[in-house]
Amino acid sequence: MTRRALPDTANVAHASDGAKLNAPAAERNLAPLCDLLSQFAPKTGAALEIASGTGQHVVAFAKRLPGLDWQPSEPDAARRASIDAYAAESQLDNLAPAFELDAAAPGWGARHAGQALIVVINLLHLISMTETETLIGEAARALTPSGRFVIYGPFQRGGELTSDGDARFHASLIAQDPEIGYKDDFDILDLALAAGLTVVDVIEMPANNLALVLEKPAI
Repeated sequence: MTRRALPDTANVAHASDGAKLNAPAAERNLAPLCDLLSQFAPKTGAALEIASGTGQHVVAFAKRLPGLDWQPSEPDAARRASIDAYAAESQLDNLAPAFELDAAAPGWGARHAGQALIVVINLLHLISMTETETLIGEAARALTPSGRFVIYGPFQRGGELTSDGDARFHASLIAQDPEIGYKDDFDILDLALAAGLTVVDVIEMPANNLALVLEKPAI
């Protein structure tokens, strides 16, 4: 993924104990995300989180969904160290060390094939549409038949920003980089369909976020 200048309100994480970083937003949405995955995730298999950030999410997911073998990924070295620190503290045997992955670069889907579940949280508004298209296409390649892909974050709804807070945040993003900002939910669903995925559900989540639950058809 291209390194981009982001506003202070995007992707905020603070130093915590040792190598651990703490993102308040990650803490706030843990419960609804765990509930979402409990409803829609496969019970067993390999699970990849794209852009795992601090590691707060993936540790909670591994605790809540112990039948899945979780693989965190993150392009930033400091955040990989944070993920590994949280993982070591958790002592979970279904959580692997973080590895470096640029999910917006072509080719990773074949290298990391066999995923029963792929999760990406609060990323699409921070990357370009071209990068988003690549990410979705590669995720589709990496999934097993009947595998699920869950995308969570803020979106435009039918081309419209639906709250003043979203409008301000979107404006701050595109002021820093005109290639990023909120994606339209219909555009993302179109990309998913073009990649061969089907739509399982679209769920309104807290704080005006959406969850898009996609599936790779069975052979």
